[in-house]
Amino acid sequence: MFLLETVDLCQKRGTQDILRNINLKVERGEVFALIGPTGAGKTTLLRLLDLLEMPASGKIYFDGVDTATPNGLRLEMRRRMAFVLQKPVVFNMSVFDNIACGLRWRGVAEKDIHERVDSMLERVSLSAYRDRNARTLSGGEAQRVAIARALATRPELLLLDEPTANLDPLSTGKIEALITDISQQHETTIIMSTHDMVQGQRLAIRLAVMMNGEIHQMGQVAEVFTAPNSREVAEFVGVENIVDGVVTANEEGLANVDADGKSIEVISGYPAGEKVHVCIRPEDITLALSPISSSARNSFAGRIRRVVPAGPLARVEVDCGFPLTVLVTKRSAEGLALSEGKPVYAIFKATAVHVIKREKN
Repeated sequence: MFLLETVDLCQKRGTQDILRNINLKVERGEVFALIGPTGAGKTTLLRLLDLLEMPASGKIYFDGVDTATPNGLRLEMRRRMAFVLQKPVVFNMSVFDNIACGLRWRGVAEKDIHERVDSMLERVSLSAYRDRNARTLSGGEAQRVAIARALATRPELLLLDEPTANLDPLSTGKIEALITDISQQHETTIIMSTHDMVQGQRLAIRLAVMMNGEIHQMGQVAEVFTAPNSREVAEFVGVENIVDGVVTANEEGLANVDADGKSIEVISGYPAGEKVHVCIRPEDITLALSPISSSARNSFAGRIRRVVPAGPLARVEVDCGFPLTVLVTKRSAEGLALSEGKPVYAIFKATAVHVIKREKN
């Protein structure tokens, strides 16, 4: 049985549709990410899942029970959940008392409160801040306090709304490590929203891509990132090379796609005449200074338009008759002496290409 399930969930603000036909199934112990741009409806969905709002239509089931129950039963369900907001809420009191709040509201004995809070302080690496006023903490520290307060109540379901938004890389790393620890050590079910696709990829088992109040794709992380089902999803998950073309031939799944007069070999079931998007991730393309013999079926002569350093990597923009962005190591870029105007060959396998049918206008 799934811990949480939604069926055709919809929400409105006045006459405006905020969420449309959201269908989710989240298993116990799973880390599930909602990824999508700002304004996609992720926070609204989390508020519905935390039973803070009633949906316009549709159902939410928690542990197999319909949440559209009398308020007393809804409160009991909410006490089995915890919600950490994007902007952490900390009260004008000590870190200890901030974490203890939820336990005191639930009437937990003071002795047990001290044991749980001290355990949480150690877990989030804030024991040294026990008596400090929480309002004096940094953003990352305040976020850890908010997560500790949520975990102190021992929730079965933890909801996180953009848990590292506006945090520096060091604080982000600490929060991500904490989320991983919560999942692995305590098997807490976690649903988190993020606009950071890489973070969703790092932390989640499965994810859903939300855009304009709808789920556009849902599945295992690797599946969504390597096989997006639309151009919009492909662009969001970082497929920078999306080339429009038409299938010209298909022999038992090995197809040719014409893109501005260039023929790209792909693995696809689409028949000749189908209009498609050809998607190639930048890291799946190799650059060479001359034609090379390899198993890669695609090799296109081109000329470098720009080289952009990116830390240990370099982004190379190549004009092959169609534009390609290639990601190489900084060492490779230096070894090949890659520079603007230099002729190169862009090489990639047919299996590295993902093909999406173009939607008809």
